[in-house]
Amino acid sequence: MWKKVKRLFVIKTRFEAYLIIYALALGAMTRGANYTLQYPGFGGYLLMAATAGAVFLGGAKILDAIRYEQEAAKAEEAEAGEIDR
Repeated sequence: MWKKVKRLFVIKTRFEAYLIIYALALGAMTRGANYTLQYPGFGGYLLMAATAGAVFLGGAKILDAIRYEQEAAKAEEAEAGEIDR
């Protein structure tokens, strides 16, 4: 049972990663829009850019981590296949 619950919090595919990044971006842009209302002028736009930049950096890290995990799993399978021969 706990394995099924734990699986909900693991990003396995790039599609799942894109959904997470989209949700992060949606929240960040809402927060950025509120910053432009709270801090009119250059400061608000600077904070909005910072929220967008954080999503770009986080999204890139998520996608890189998934690619690394998939390559590591393939290498492990290949190594296990060589050992079995």
